[in-house]
Amino acid sequence: MNRQTLFRLLAGLSLWWTSTFVHADDPIRVLVWDEQQPVKKVIYPEFPGNWIADALKNNTDLAVISRKLDDPDQGLATEDLKNTDVLIMWGHVRQDAVPVEKSREIVELVKQGKLALVSLHSAHWSVPFMIAMEERVAEDALAALPEETRENATVKFKGKRERKLPNPGKRIEFATSYTLDDSESVIVELERPNCVFPRCCTPAQPSQMRVILKDHPITKELPETFTIPETEMYDEPFHIPAPDRLILDETWAGGEYFRSGALWQLGKGKVFYFRPGDQQYAVYKETPVLKVIENACLWLGKEKGSDDLGSK
Repeated sequence: MNRQTLFRLLAGLSLWWTSTFVHADDPIRVLVWDEQQPVKKVIYPEFPGNWIADALKNNTDLAVISRKLDDPDQGLATEDLKNTDVLIMWGHVRQDAVPVEKSREIVELVKQGKLALVSLHSAHWSVPFMIAMEERVAEDALAALPEETRENATVKFKGKRERKLPNPGKRIEFATSYTLDDSESVIVELERPNCVFPRCCTPAQPSQMRVILKDHPITKELPETFTIPETEMYDEPFHIPAPDRLILDETWAGGEYFRSGALWQLGKGKVFYFRPGDQQYAVYKETPVLKVIENACLWLGKEKGSDDLGSK
């Protein structure tokens, strides 16, 4: 073997080693987005998003950046999104400031398996989360059709997207109708998820969090139950499609109940909703709460693009 051939062989081995092993150890890229609601910054001097980002930075397996609504492109620039594995969104009162087009871009990246979405607290009615839930309802409706008819089926949602409180006593279901157009293609008409619930926002009180899936990666190293000393109350029914995995739930002294840690498969990607939060209470200073978010980033980043939903 001459010297030139040896150099080529070594160069090839070096490239193979780099692509195979170094890439596998790359940190999971996390973007923490916060609308930064203009309130008195008593609990979080630099806003909840930056507090969460700083906590996540303690884990060397995560590469974390933070963005805010008032940044260029609403803090959700396409280049940043394409270089992100897990997007965490904390929103409260400025939900509609993220345009529908940008929200659809986020959801499309999720469906392609290129991005995982984590929605915290009031981001249940952020536009990206609402569109993600609409897309999941559409997937469920199409799955009921014979496989050979799905490709040409058209999905239409009834009415406008709105945040309408559901009836407290009504079972959550999404009215669906199937009709044929002139070309014999199926038209699917669907009710939109409102992504809200009938009661919330009592004065601060404790809640009890319960781990339902004890062997799920998102609940790794968590106690079976833990208390959040001061938080808001949310109460069911939560107008969302049924989660693929209900990972944690939450109760209050008045008997209120909420599905507070829910996971969905959406296309090739995943969406995780985690309820605890609010800028007025020190919820994100509670170790188990931060651990859920950290675990979610680690697992969702590794499972990006897979159909593994963790334990049942």
